[in-house]
Amino acid sequence: MRWNAQALSPTSDGLSGNSEGGTPGPAPVTDALLPLAGLVRSISTPEFSGVTFHEVTAKSVLNKVPSGSNMPFEWTVNPYRGCSHACVYCFARKTHTYLDFDSGRDFDSQVVVKINAAEVLRKELAKPSWQRHQVALGTNTDPYQRAEGRYALMPGIIRALADSGTPFSILTKGTLLARDIPLLKHAAAHVPVDLGISLAMTNPDLAELMEPGTPSPRARLKLIARLRDAGLGCGVMAMPILPWLTDSDEALDSLFSELAAAGATGVTAGALYLKPGTREWYLKWLAANHPELVGRYRRLYGEGAYAPKDYRVWLSGRINYFKAKYGFKGTSGFSHRNAKPAASSRTDAEYQAAHTPDQQPLF
Repeated sequence: MRWNAQALSPTSDGLSGNSEGGTPGPAPVTDALLPLAGLVRSISTPEFSGVTFHEVTAKSVLNKVPSGSNMPFEWTVNPYRGCSHACVYCFARKTHTYLDFDSGRDFDSQVVVKINAAEVLRKELAKPSWQRHQVALGTNTDPYQRAEGRYALMPGIIRALADSGTPFSILTKGTLLARDIPLLKHAAAHVPVDLGISLAMTNPDLAELMEPGTPSPRARLKLIARLRDAGLGCGVMAMPILPWLTDSDEALDSLFSELAAAGATGVTAGALYLKPGTREWYLKWLAANHPELVGRYRRLYGEGAYAPKDYRVWLSGRINYFKAKYGFKGTSGFSHRNAKPAASSRTDAEYQAAHTPDQQPLF
């Protein structure tokens, strides 16, 4: 039985945000560039209309997650800040305010590029203190967003990680990852690699509205199939599932059937998370495109970031039903914690030798 969404009637209190009509208006570009650390130049090009790239030289790119965090990873690399995918629900929007940009239009259009990311990472990984913990990419903004087509930072990053014997995981919506399949196959033969594609809806019209800068759902399904054909594992992060927009049985059935047909090795799925910075932008979009749902969202989320437990339990039940229906029961999905060695005939001693500090570069 479907969760009783109709019980959530419109109300004037609860979730904050703009409930007036209209689309999220463009925010003026801030003057945050002067204090931007390591700024080399800021450029705009016709090929990336509406996007400004702020090229910086980073002193460090290997980031330690604070102790006590509930994140499933300890170390991250983010070659870009901000993301032209422009997903209205993106949980990372708030992080752009740390650079004195806003979490709305600036997040989508003011992209910080760490142009020396690969070189700095290689030096950091060569330090005797580095213990070869798994490194997660795609935890804040997408490493294969459109900017990667211009700057090509990921090949050097992949080489640096693999050469140092460091396992890594990548989560992306970007089909540009296909360019690096040969590198990823080579890396996966020597270090544990975990690849994930972010895809939570199959309706192309809704995706175009909510994720205007991303490759289409169909293109991402084809990417999953290409990775599997190349012998690489590919989990899927099917998040967020959106109340009243993508949580129907019809939508979930379409999603899981398409993921199974593409060959996904597992699916992780869950409800929308509305933290500050995301909440305001998402609700503006909702008011402009589905004003009839604004009151329901106010009742559902209240002042919190999470949907209430009864909704999450209901959604989990539906997700588990469709996972079982399409053969995903018992699979691990994607969570940045499942990097595993590629299947091979190497002995344990050979595998360990691939991780020794004095190994020769693999590329």
